[in-house]
Amino acid sequence: MDASTAQDLPSVTVTVTFDQRDPAFIADPYPVFAALREQGDVHWHEDMGIAVAVSHAASSAVLRHRALGRIWTDATPLERFGSFNLLHRNSLLENEPPTHTRLRRLVAAAFGRGHVERLRPWIADLADRLVDGLVAEVDSAGSADLLAHVASPLPVEVIAELLGVPTDDRPLLQPWSNAIVKMYEYGLAEDKRDAAERAAGEFVAYLRDLVAHRRANPGDDLVSDLVAVTDTDGAKLTVDELVATAVLLLMAGHEATVNVIGNGVRALVDHPSEWQRLLDDPALLPTAVEELIRYDSPLQLFERTATEPVTIAGHVVEPGRKIAALLGAAARDPLVFANPDVLDVGRTPNPHLGFGMGIHYCLGAPLARIEVQAAVSSLTRKLPGIALAAPPRQRAEFVMRGVHELRLTRER
Repeated sequence: MDASTAQDLPSVTVTVTFDQRDPAFIADPYPVFAALREQGDVHWHEDMGIAVAVSHAASSAVLRHRALGRIWTDATPLERFGSFNLLHRNSLLENEPPTHTRLRRLVAAAFGRGHVERLRPWIADLADRLVDGLVAEVDSAGSADLLAHVASPLPVEVIAELLGVPTDDRPLLQPWSNAIVKMYEYGLAEDKRDAAERAAGEFVAYLRDLVAHRRANPGDDLVSDLVAVTDTDGAKLTVDELVATAVLLLMAGHEATVNVIGNGVRALVDHPSEWQRLLDDPALLPTAVEELIRYDSPLQLFERTATEPVTIAGHVVEPGRKIAALLGAAARDPLVFANPDVLDVGRTPNPHLGFGMGIHYCLGAPLARIEVQAAVSSLTRKLPGIALAAPPRQRAEFVMRGVHELRLTRER
């Protein structure tokens, strides 16, 4: 369904009543989303100060409409958030054409040099090694945390390998990413805002040094290719653009993949018949990965800003105002997904919006799919009798949905 069709849908705009900080809502937001969809396609959330699209059609329209863009607004005060703002002003994700077109063309050209396929066997081997460590702790201690052993280290190691970050420096990356992405939540405490800026400053300084080193000593890594790639008119990425690209790859590639693996394995344990389907038929892994992304979306909300008056499902977004696609709600829309609250590892077609749509469609989607598939595949082979050892500890954040800990054991 295109944006113009979505505009013609019958809709009411009401004030949303859910509290994005309420632990009960965060634990299971999907019944609330279902109620919102029944009331209308777009709703105004007073506390967040933003309209939210809750149907699949309206969310698709938000993501695809050319007058709804990623228009970056600096965090303030400017002198307090210099590094955080630098990363986003120069980011592929936070720019629109013509800047976005130039950045995406250059970054895609560097990606197109075979990095994803080069890493495929390495990722499979890494996933096996990480799951071996998980299984060893299960066997010795009775249980082990999937996040600590597999879900968190896997994407960090993959992005670090992709960028050519030296092995000894890789433990620096995850804490930086974790701190920076907290800024995407609503109503963040001031100490966490300060922590995000410190992490951004340290990350910028580190990557400037890495870029300078790769400029003098190019290798078989993405940073070297980003340094070397040129546009048709001879233009290159600036150092700030290159740094912002590397940080975007880590934050998007790390946070989302961690949560797909954590949320996804939790869902599979909660649905043992679907886990058994994967054990019986490994050919279902590709469709299973798409279903895990849909079923419990790792990114619940994605904003757009109007550059001219836009109408989405009857809701008018004035220039400069924001509207968000509520991805978690769109993923459970019964008009698009049969039995949307049911996990189905063989679901096809599966037009989820987990990687976005339009010009901002996730450039790293193929890499993320390989990582999640490698992790789940390794678990099916090495820990087929999987079970929860303790209730999962849900993260307190709404936008980035995931768990702090997922302790696994062998089924008795």
